[in-house]
Amino acid sequence: MLRSKKGLISVQTDEELIASIINGQVSAFDELYTRYHKRLLYYFYRMLGNNEQIAQDFMQDIFFKIIDKPHLFDHRKKFSTWIFSIAHNMCKNEYRRNEVRKIILKTDNPDVFCMDVNEKTNHEKIIVAIFDELDLFDENHKTAFLLKYREGFSIEEISDTLNLPAGTVKSRLFYTRKKLQEILTGKYTETIETLF
Repeated sequence: MLRSKKGLISVQTDEELIASIINGQVSAFDELYTRYHKRLLYYFYRMLGNNEQIAQDFMQDIFFKIIDKPHLFDHRKKFSTWIFSIAHNMCKNEYRRNEVRKIILKTDNPDVFCMDVNEKTNHEKIIVAIFDELDLFDENHKTAFLLKYREGFSIEEISDTLNLPAGTVKSRLFYTRKKLQEILTGKYTETIETLF
Protein backbone atom coordinates (compact mmCIF):
# COMPACT_ATOMS: atom_id res chain seq x y z
CA MET A 1 0.00 0.00 0.00
CA LEU A 2 1.38 3.39 -0.97
CA ARG A 3 1.39 6.23 1.51
CA SER A 4 0.13 9.65 0.52
CA LYS A 5 2.65 12.41 -0.15
CA LYS A 6 1.65 14.01 3.15
CA GLY A 7 2.27 10.69 4.92
CA LEU A 8 5.74 10.41 3.40
CA ILE A 9 6.58 14.00 4.33
CA SER A 10 5.51 13.49 7.94
CA VAL A 11 8.03 10.68 8.50
CA GLN A 12 10.99 12.55 7.04
CA THR A 13 13.62 14.00 9.34
CA ASP A 14 13.96 17.76 9.63
CA GLU A 15 17.16 17.55 7.60
CA GLU A 16 15.42 15.61 4.83
CA LEU A 17 12.64 18.18 4.80
CA ILE A 18 15.05 21.09 4.33
CA ALA A 19 16.65 19.19 1.44
CA SER A 20 13.17 18.80 -0.07
CA ILE A 21 12.53 22.53 0.36
CA ILE A 22 15.75 23.25 -1.53
CA ASN A 23 14.34 21.06 -4.31
CA GLY A 24 11.13 23.13 -4.35
CA GLN A 25 8.76 20.84 -2.46
CA VAL A 26 6.22 23.15 -0.77
CA SER A 27 4.68 20.43 1.40
CA ALA A 28 8.09 19.94 3.07
CA PHE A 29 8.02 23.56 4.19
CA ASP A 30 4.50 23.11 5.54
CA GLU A 31 5.67 20.15 7.62
CA LEU A 32 8.68 22.04 9.03
CA TYR A 33 6.40 24.95 9.88
CA THR A 34 4.02 22.60 11.69
CA ARG A 35 6.89 21.11 13.68
CA TYR A 36 8.56 24.36 14.69
CA HIS A 37 6.20 27.35 14.63
CA LYS A 38 4.87 26.97 18.21
CA ARG A 39 8.32 26.25 19.59
CA LEU A 40 9.82 29.30 17.91
CA LEU A 41 6.85 31.47 18.85
CA TYR A 42 7.33 30.55 22.50
CA TYR A 43 11.08 31.18 22.29
CA PHE A 44 10.65 34.62 20.71
CA TYR A 45 7.86 35.47 23.15
CA ARG A 46 10.08 34.76 26.12
CA MET A 47 13.20 36.34 24.68
CA LEU A 48 11.54 39.53 23.43
CA GLY A 49 9.76 40.83 26.50
CA ASN A 50 6.64 38.65 26.46
CA ASN A 51 5.21 40.60 23.55
CA GLU A 52 3.00 38.34 21.44
CA GLN A 53 2.95 40.62 18.38
CA ILE A 54 6.74 40.94 18.24
CA ALA A 55 7.06 37.17 18.76
CA GLN A 56 4.65 36.56 15.86
CA ASP A 57 6.63 38.95 13.63
CA PHE A 58 9.95 37.28 14.43
CA MET A 59 8.48 33.81 13.96
CA GLN A 60 7.23 34.83 10.50
CA ASP A 61 10.59 36.40 9.67
CA ILE A 62 12.51 33.25 10.48
CA PHE A 63 10.25 31.18 8.22
CA PHE A 64 10.61 33.74 5.43
CA LYS A 65 14.38 33.26 5.76
CA ILE A 66 13.89 29.51 5.30
CA ILE A 67 11.68 30.03 2.24
CA ASP A 68 14.03 32.61 0.77
CA LYS A 69 17.38 30.90 1.44
CA PRO A 70 16.98 27.24 2.41
CA HIS A 71 20.39 26.50 0.84
CA LEU A 72 22.05 28.32 3.77
CA PHE A 73 21.20 25.37 6.04
CA ASP A 74 24.43 24.10 7.62
CA HIS A 75 24.31 20.34 6.98
CA ARG A 76 26.88 19.74 9.72
CA LYS A 77 24.22 20.69 12.30
CA LYS A 78 20.87 19.31 13.28
CA PHE A 79 18.07 21.45 11.87
CA SER A 80 16.79 22.22 15.38
CA THR A 81 20.13 23.62 16.56
CA TRP A 82 20.55 25.54 13.30
CA ILE A 83 17.14 27.21 13.43
CA PHE A 84 17.48 28.09 17.11
CA SER A 85 20.93 29.55 16.37
CA ILE A 86 19.24 31.84 13.84
CA ALA A 87 16.50 32.69 16.35
CA HIS A 88 19.12 33.47 18.99
CA ASN A 89 21.00 35.77 16.61
CA MET A 90 17.77 37.53 15.63
CA CYS A 91 17.10 38.27 19.30
CA LYS A 92 20.64 39.52 19.88
CA ASN A 93 20.30 41.84 16.90
CA GLU A 94 17.01 43.15 18.25
CA TYR A 95 18.60 43.88 21.63
CA ARG A 96 21.38 45.81 19.92
CA ARG A 97 18.99 47.73 17.68
CA ASN A 98 16.70 48.83 20.47
CA GLU A 99 19.23 48.90 23.30
CA VAL A 100 16.42 47.49 25.37
CA ARG A 101 16.46 44.05 26.88
CA LYS A 102 12.95 43.94 28.25
CA ILE A 103 9.52 45.05 27.17
CA ILE A 104 7.22 44.72 30.13
CA LEU A 105 3.89 43.40 28.93
CA LYS A 106 2.21 40.80 31.06
CA THR A 107 -0.79 38.56 30.55
CA ASP A 108 -2.56 36.36 33.06
CA ASN A 109 -1.10 33.23 31.49
CA PRO A 110 1.43 33.94 28.73
CA ASP A 111 1.78 30.26 27.86
CA VAL A 112 -1.83 29.87 26.68
CA PHE A 113 -1.30 31.17 23.16
CA CYS A 114 1.56 28.79 22.37
CA MET A 115 0.80 25.62 24.33
CA ASP A 116 -1.56 22.85 23.42
CA VAL A 117 -3.86 21.68 26.22
CA ASN A 118 -2.06 18.33 26.15
CA GLU A 119 1.29 20.02 26.83
CA LYS A 120 0.17 21.48 30.14
CA THR A 121 1.16 19.61 33.30
CA ASN A 122 -0.22 19.53 36.80
CA HIS A 123 2.76 21.75 37.74
CA GLU A 124 1.50 24.54 35.46
CA LYS A 125 1.35 27.21 38.17
CA ILE A 126 4.98 26.85 39.21
CA ILE A 127 6.14 26.41 35.61
CA VAL A 128 4.49 29.72 34.66
CA ALA A 129 6.11 31.37 37.70
CA ILE A 130 9.53 30.01 36.75
CA PHE A 131 9.29 31.25 33.18
CA ASP A 132 7.93 34.61 34.37
CA GLU A 133 11.00 35.02 36.58
CA LEU A 134 13.27 34.46 33.56
CA ASP A 135 12.64 38.09 32.66
CA LEU A 136 15.08 38.96 35.45
CA PHE A 137 17.96 37.28 33.62
CA ASP A 138 20.03 38.48 30.69
CA GLU A 139 19.44 36.92 27.27
CA ASN A 140 22.41 34.54 27.59
CA HIS A 141 21.10 32.83 30.72
CA LYS A 142 17.50 32.97 29.51
CA THR A 143 18.37 31.38 26.15
CA ALA A 144 20.32 28.50 27.71
CA PHE A 145 17.48 27.83 30.15
CA LEU A 146 14.76 27.89 27.48
CA LEU A 147 16.71 25.62 25.14
CA LYS A 148 17.36 23.11 27.93
CA TYR A 149 14.05 23.05 29.77
CA ARG A 150 11.54 24.15 27.13
CA GLU A 151 13.11 22.65 24.01
CA GLY A 152 14.83 19.67 25.63
CA PHE A 153 18.20 20.36 23.99
CA SER A 154 21.24 18.52 25.34
CA ILE A 155 24.22 20.48 26.68
CA GLU A 156 26.07 19.71 23.43
CA GLU A 157 23.16 20.98 21.31
CA ILE A 158 22.94 24.18 23.35
CA SER A 159 26.71 24.58 23.05
CA ASP A 160 26.43 24.18 19.27
CA THR A 161 23.43 26.53 19.00
CA LEU A 162 25.02 29.32 21.04
CA ASN A 163 28.57 28.64 19.86
CA LEU A 164 29.80 28.32 23.45
CA PRO A 165 31.90 25.75 25.31
CA ALA A 166 29.82 23.10 27.10
CA GLY A 167 31.28 24.22 30.44
CA THR A 168 29.92 27.74 29.92
CA VAL A 169 26.47 26.34 29.12
CA LYS A 170 26.54 24.19 32.27
CA SER A 171 27.62 27.17 34.34
CA ARG A 172 24.80 29.35 32.98
CA LEU A 173 22.23 26.64 33.62
CA PHE A 174 23.52 26.07 37.15
CA TYR A 175 23.46 29.79 37.94
CA THR A 176 19.96 30.27 36.51
CA ARG A 177 18.51 27.29 38.38
CA LYS A 178 20.16 28.39 41.62
CA LYS A 179 18.84 31.96 41.33
CA LEU A 180 15.35 30.76 40.37
CA GLN A 181 15.31 28.46 43.38
CA GLU A 182 16.29 31.36 45.65
CA ILE A 183 13.58 33.59 44.15
CA LEU A 184 10.83 30.99 44.38
CA THR A 185 11.72 29.35 47.71
CA GLY A 186 8.81 29.70 50.08
CA LYS A 187 6.37 30.79 47.37
CA TYR A 188 5.52 27.25 46.27
CA THR A 189 5.49 23.89 48.03
CA GLU A 190 7.32 22.30 45.12
CA THR A 191 10.91 23.21 44.35
CA ILE A 192 12.63 23.61 41.03
CA GLU A 193 14.51 20.37 41.79
CA THR A 194 11.27 18.41 41.45
CA LEU A 195 10.56 19.92 38.04
CA PHE A 196 13.97 20.35 36.40
